[in-house]
Amino acid sequence: MTAATEAPRTARPGVARERRLRDVVFVEGVRTPFGKARPDGLYAETRADDLIVKAVRELLRRHPELPPERVDEVAIAATTQQGDQGLTLGRTVAVLAGLPRTVPGYAIDRMCAGAMTAVTTTANGIAVGAQDVVVAGGVEHMGRHPMGFDADPNPRFVAERLVDAEALNMGVTAENLHDRLPHLTKERADAYAVASQAKYAKALANGDVGPELVPVAVRSAERGWGLATEDELPRPGTTLEGIRDLRTPFRPGGRVTAATSSPLTDGATAALLAAGDVAGELGLPVGMRLVASAYAGVDPAVMGLGPVPATEKALAQAGLTIDDIGLIEINEAFAVQVLAFLDHFGIADDDPRVNPYGGAIAMGHPLAGSGVRLMTQLARQLAQHPEVRYGLTTLCVGLGQGGSVIWENPHHPDYSGHTSEHTAEHTAEQED
Repeated sequence: MTAATEAPRTARPGVARERRLRDVVFVEGVRTPFGKARPDGLYAETRADDLIVKAVRELLRRHPELPPERVDEVAIAATTQQGDQGLTLGRTVAVLAGLPRTVPGYAIDRMCAGAMTAVTTTANGIAVGAQDVVVAGGVEHMGRHPMGFDADPNPRFVAERLVDAEALNMGVTAENLHDRLPHLTKERADAYAVASQAKYAKALANGDVGPELVPVAVRSAERGWGLATEDELPRPGTTLEGIRDLRTPFRPGGRVTAATSSPLTDGATAALLAAGDVAGELGLPVGMRLVASAYAGVDPAVMGLGPVPATEKALAQAGLTIDDIGLIEINEAFAVQVLAFLDHFGIADDDPRVNPYGGAIAMGHPLAGSGVRLMTQLARQLAQHPEVRYGLTTLCVGLGQGGSVIWENPHHPDYSGHTSEHTAEHTAEQED
């Protein structure tokens, strides 16, 4: 995705227009505050589709320079597509958000990589010229729609030993990682979880977490109306002593606890993407440029290993190594899963490149929505660090997958992506 589209100077009857791949840029991402997926949680009486509609409306409000009719597609992910998370979610959200009826949309599902897949799928369309501007995101109301609720897995998975029965329980797959990689100790996982909580608290105090949040009006039959303005899930002041003896719900005498797992979460995310030349034409800001993306499968019993081969594939596509990556946003489904990734690439547990604002262990993981949350944070970090040229967003995915996207920093002096100057040069060439 390096070259701007160049149309032929004259159309010839019976000859298809030549297309070249265009840059794809991440303009901005937003999210709702994340709430506890419980009967007394922040969004217990709020519809899932209302959460994502609020995020999309705010995204459009922040960009009055974008004519609504220029949005070509709305792709919204949800893992459990039923009830208020069903009915071709992208299209229903487009209508409810007030976009013109001419704007199409669709739903997408890759479990925890849903929003990431919404981004990369629509980005592919932008790259080949099928779309110019898209909205991509995800929503998960785990309080109303627990993961796997009402699903009917084919009995052949277990009967024919295609998948270990325990692989359908994400917490058990985290315990399996501890089993297979015994150097990933509970003590390391506990220390990582405590650090995640501390980094989130620091980022919140510094204002690094907050600008992307969309206030959401919430209603409770008991308490009346309120306004959600901050994440409900963080546990500030978490200490090693305080979590050392927590029970291990996924296995008696296990190593995975609530403290080293992402909490069940309600929330939504949305992002605006555009072709580089179109962003220049409309005056849309560029947060980062998509360089490469990849998905990979692993044994479902050790689902957490997914980010490793996915990142290896994305790096190979880009012609880069992990040493070229200056910032990493990895979803913290479980602390052990992050540690497995770090060990594979020779990165220290406390490397400052990794999740500088903390991660899902502190702020939550609304399944299909988390990919855009990672991207939104990375874009802010790249703006704060112009010396960093490339960043990575990556996550593990249920049933044994991983997803990774590499991004380039437009603030870096050697940025190779599309700029407004490129737009002017291309326009001048076409006019000659």
